Amino acid sequence: MTTALVMASSAVAYAEPSAELIEAAKKEGMLTTIALPHDWCGYGAVIDGFKKKYPEITVNELNPDAGSADEVEAIKANKDNKGPQAPDVVDVGLAFGPQMKAEGLLQPYKVSTWDEIPDNVKDAEGYWYGDYYGVMSLLVNKDLVTNTPADWSDLLKPEYAGQVALAGDPRASNQAILGVLAAGMASGAAAGKDAGDAGLKYFGELNKAGNFVPVIGKSGTLAQGATPIVVMWDYNALAAKDTLAGNPPVEVVVPTSGVLAGVYVQGISAYAPHPNAAKLWMEYLYSDEGQLGWLKGYCHPARFNAMVKAGKVPQDLLDALPPAESYEKAYFPTLEEVDANKAAVTAGWDSVVGANVQ
Repeated sequence: MTTALVMASSAVAYAEPSAELIEAAKKEGMLTTIALPHDWCGYGAVIDGFKKKYPEITVNELNPDAGSADEVEAIKANKDNKGPQAPDVVDVGLAFGPQMKAEGLLQPYKVSTWDEIPDNVKDAEGYWYGDYYGVMSLLVNKDLVTNTPADWSDLLKPEYAGQVALAGDPRASNQAILGVLAAGMASGAAAGKDAGDAGLKYFGELNKAGNFVPVIGKSGTLAQGATPIVVMWDYNALAAKDTLAGNPPVEVVVPTSGVLAGVYVQGISAYAPHPNAAKLWMEYLYSDEGQLGWLKGYCHPARFNAMVKAGKVPQDLLDALPPAESYEKAYFPTLEEVDANKAAVTAGWDSVVGANVQ
């Protein structure tokens, strides 16, 4: 995971979950997830894999297109509700893990492969833990964009008028918040509040120039031509490329500067109606099968280094990722930097950029 993510050196053999946990989870009979689009990180196949392994457990999927802030609110809103609207588990941006722990919204659980999750992307007590990471990239519709932009500064050129979008609302979506951070870092600002402020200034200029489109960008809006260039995680961009299958032809670009790596984290709701199913889900996600499922969806899973070292990652999966050199300059911001950036971006977007993304 590059030197930025420190990995425990000892390889751990994955142990199957205990018979007691499996039995308790089957008895609950349901797992409620939230904010898991099927084309994000290969989640569609991952969910199918879990269902196949545990057919007695129904997977109830809430609001696939929700952002991290929506997941937090869903737990808060359903504290006293044991019905199908209460999420058991969340998958949120790094900054949201500690926030949710501080607010008492998560319960601790350490999976069998805990030692292979890098120490600097997990809570020592097990309240949240890194699941996968990617780098910020540009998804470009080649039918509409003649010259593929190579870097953030290119997007300010007049030729990209009405073409650039974020893949979320930067007041609530972790992906969009970190898109602003990456743009700020590309200007030379230090990660954290400085890059957040610089990123806001950059998007303010982009908006003023008429290049920014206040629409949440995804493969559909890109194909329709509403958002010909979308700032999104590399794994989402590569999945979109597969989905679109040449109609339209697209290019995925990792910008030459401001190469930002973003880690997402898992957690179990403190109010989970199905706590055992939630734990079993975590065991599945952090098993070899679950980790390779994410890698098939172009995400670098948390146990990536340990699995490569142990010879558990097929070469064809490694070959399907963008060239390794694109990741060499990737910067992994600290939790403090992510937090400071998030605070700057969410508080300043309306006043500095003034575009209502929806």
